[in-house]
Amino acid sequence: MAAKKNRAPELDFLRGFALILMFIQHVSYDLKYEFGVPGFNYLESNWFWAFVHPSWLVIFVGVSGICCTFSRNNLKRGLKLLAVAAGLTLGTYLIQRFTGIPCLIIFNVLALLSLSILLYTFVQFIEKKAGIRPAVINVLLGAFGVYFTVLGGTISNMDYSTQNLIFLPVGFAIKNAPAVADYMNLFPWLGVFMIGCVIGRVCYSEKKSLLTDKIKKLHKAAAPVEFIGRHSLIIYLVHQPVVYGILYLIFTVLGKIK
Repeated sequence: MAAKKNRAPELDFLRGFALILMFIQHVSYDLKYEFGVPGFNYLESNWFWAFVHPSWLVIFVGVSGICCTFSRNNLKRGLKLLAVAAGLTLGTYLIQRFTGIPCLIIFNVLALLSLSILLYTFVQFIEKKAGIRPAVINVLLGAFGVYFTVLGGTISNMDYSTQNLIFLPVGFAIKNAPAVADYMNLFPWLGVFMIGCVIGRVCYSEKKSLLTDKIKKLHKAAAPVEFIGRHSLIIYLVHQPVVYGILYLIFTVLGKIK
């Protein structure tokens, strides 16, 4: 966001809440599938993958779209995030290649958000240079956002398959594709991001919180969650190796790993 005084604590809270749900899911996955702890059967439930898992992704990606309208330099943010995503892909490839740990990441939420931010940057450039009215851009972003969201629900049912990994971000079935540890396709999530941009442009046009002063006083109780939301990138990058390392150490001490 542009400046600390203009931060919207409700957005930090929502993004932090989404990250907490992601953290719980990842810890559950590690315990169940990496260390053989019984339980956590929700990870194999249809209701979880159909409703719960998409809900925190909608919150995280949608709020990222809203926050994009606060930034003074989306080009810099997009390129920085793209570099981080590329570094993550390279790093996980090397780790998997030399340790055998299955952790390869090719196109995940960071890659998705970086491309989404850069696309919105291009939209802002066209809007400014061509003198297009903001209302027109809002309608177009909203229309494409809804279309891409709906497309995401149908593209997996289309009989499209290829061996070219360049189509992996789209969501096509890739024959003989390597197993990946984390993946988010452009559709529907680009659509969710664009809808978030519209919400930001309309509801946060003054780049200020929508909370009243009385409600803002209550946000002190939510400070830890807001802290997580403000530092989402670094927490996202470090949480999984830290959690895995701690669990590995614990299970080694307990004699569960030899």
